[in-house]
Amino acid sequence: MLHPRSTTARTRATTLSSAAAVGAALLAAATALPASAAGSAYVALGDSYSSGVGTRTYINDGTSCMRSVYAYPSLIASAKGYALNLRACSGATAADVTNTQLSALTTGTAYVTMSVGGNDAGFADVLTTCAQPSWMSDCMGAIDKAQSYINTTLPGTLSTLYSAIRARAPYAKVTIVGYPRVFNGTDCNAFTWFSPTEESRLNQTADLLNSKLATLAASKGFAFANPTTAFLGHAVCDSAEWINGLSYPIAESYHPKVVGHSSGYFPVVSPLVTGSTLRMTPAIRAAAAASADRLAAQQRQYAAADRSIRPETFVAPDLTSPRAKAAAARAGVDLSSRASIDAADARYAALQAAPYLG
Repeated sequence: MLHPRSTTARTRATTLSSAAAVGAALLAAATALPASAAGSAYVALGDSYSSGVGTRTYINDGTSCMRSVYAYPSLIASAKGYALNLRACSGATAADVTNTQLSALTTGTAYVTMSVGGNDAGFADVLTTCAQPSWMSDCMGAIDKAQSYINTTLPGTLSTLYSAIRARAPYAKVTIVGYPRVFNGTDCNAFTWFSPTEESRLNQTADLLNSKLATLAASKGFAFANPTTAFLGHAVCDSAEWINGLSYPIAESYHPKVVGHSSGYFPVVSPLVTGSTLRMTPAIRAAAAASADRLAAQQRQYAAADRSIRPETFVAPDLTSPRAKAAAARAGVDLSSRASIDAADARYAALQAAPYLG
């Protein structure tokens, strides 16, 4: 017969053993839960490359931000069931993100993505200049100015912004998103005049910006998503074009199409946010489309602040303007002759490019 103290000890040991087993089971269940649990708060910050300009389908949120359910943040959120706050807005600079978007971040924010810097460097103005015939523009000078800004001023601006993101969302996984090369070395658009050298230097500027973004992201412990490789073979004028060339409405120009987000950005950004590479499916697309009303209602609460953001202002070449006519007269260009326009453009482009050719 067991001694009463032995029975008590055994009962206590059994109870402790059972409690330990239950605790271990609960711990195992907790650790087995995916880090990307459904409903996690995801805030998408930044500019037009994150809002979805170029997709031609935008939510009705009472702003000019041009936010799309087919932008990569919406696709990622729809694939994983995240609670997306799509704050990215067309035209946004680093200052705009600070002033109008950071308020969406909290200690409960789980994921943050952001593309910003292109507007700070004046990319829309640079493209406007470079799209014109060389006899009426200084593309190389515009590119030099943008590159100087990226090298000297932008890093400090972004470093401050990145620190502010971490301060407001201390537990979030943050991914900084870069920019693709827009051009492939040829210009197939009838009403733009990008030379091969200009396109090469514009692509180099995108690479330079990505390099700065990657370095700054690493310094803050953030991930960096570089879309350059994904978009190779899919630039403006490529046979499988994922980026709009000169388009109408004009705001769509030089931004990724729907396929640019689904096949370019989506598989590049998703592994850094979710831990796995995501691919587009009909179910994801349907879920994204179904989120339009919710996203629109959510963003309307920020509409007053968003109206302070100046939309991007790429302007198509206008050879009927007084400025164009004056430049044509100086260059001896016959504006009634496309051959004259193009021949003069080739001469002036070669002169402007000479100092940059090895």
